[in-house]
Amino acid sequence: MLSGAGLKVDGAVSSQLADVVSAASTLQRRGYDGCWTAEVAHDPFLPLTLAAEHTETLDLGTSIAVAFARNPMTIANIGWDLQDFSRGRLIVGLGSQIKPHIEKRFSMPWSQPVRRMGEFVHAMREIWTCWRDGTRLQFEGDFYTHKLMTPMFTPEPHEYGFPRVFLAAVGEAMTEMCGEVADGLLAHAFTTKRYFEQVTIPAVERGMARSGRRRRDFQVSAPVFVVTGEDDDEVAAHAVATRKQIAFYGSTPAYRKVLDLHGWGDLHTELHRLSLQGQWDAMGALIDDEVLDTFAVVAPISEVAKAIRERCDGVIDRVLVGFPRSVTEDTVIEVLRELRGQPQK
Repeated sequence: MLSGAGLKVDGAVSSQLADVVSAASTLQRRGYDGCWTAEVAHDPFLPLTLAAEHTETLDLGTSIAVAFARNPMTIANIGWDLQDFSRGRLIVGLGSQIKPHIEKRFSMPWSQPVRRMGEFVHAMREIWTCWRDGTRLQFEGDFYTHKLMTPMFTPEPHEYGFPRVFLAAVGEAMTEMCGEVADGLLAHAFTTKRYFEQVTIPAVERGMARSGRRRRDFQVSAPVFVVTGEDDDEVAAHAVATRKQIAFYGSTPAYRKVLDLHGWGDLHTELHRLSLQGQWDAMGALIDDEVLDTFAVVAPISEVAKAIRERCDGVIDRVLVGFPRSVTEDTVIEVLRELRGQPQK
């Protein structure tokens, strides 16, 4: 998809199980195309079971589940069952996390994350192929080995094919590998349109060329900061929290390269210094209107659909957006219809 006309619009649901049914049902009622969970304080897969049971049309994905906290067999098993239960609506979204979390929080090995992630995906698909076709499991790589599968541990076949696999990536090496082996990319919210055009999409296309695929066979999914409201005062009020979010991400060394592309490397240096001192409010004040407009869609609610489409056009196939609580459900429904280029009712 290289045109806003085919844009998919997704929302997020809380991973707290008590909230999932209501949240997922609301997304479907409003006309969203998919819902995503995240692995933060709760498991990201369990909520999708409830979402699958109580929706019929939503794609269901993890953005992200931590791959290296698990292994290809464990995710293959979860993915196989959820793909069956959701009738083919699952997107297995995986991310590497960072070395301290993998080693010190999950007590799992860390090394060569790009090569390891690529092998993880290949191994998982080999397992699914074994279950689908009844072939012998014989995967042996540099990081993972799966060569034992007896009838007792083989799940029943189903008619829905393999789940789609999306991978999180920011750096060029991981992005290129994602283009080679995955069905889609999970981009970070701290990604500007210029970074997509000059770094992300070219890297995806280099990877896809290695596997003989075309851009239309691949989806780029990304959350977008949206600052909106019924009037200028509401927009300004909602901008305050978004400035703080942008400042937080901008203080992180892993994302400095995005600021560098815009000539704002010194902003990262200052944000990082303030973050070490815990001066979060001061950090937000450093995000001026130019930086805010570069990272976020800022527009009144009457113009926000057009602004989001312009931000996505040519680079983003699935956009994850949310709206302030002050925006009515009827208004959200109309914005979503306009986002897809559908006539208003």
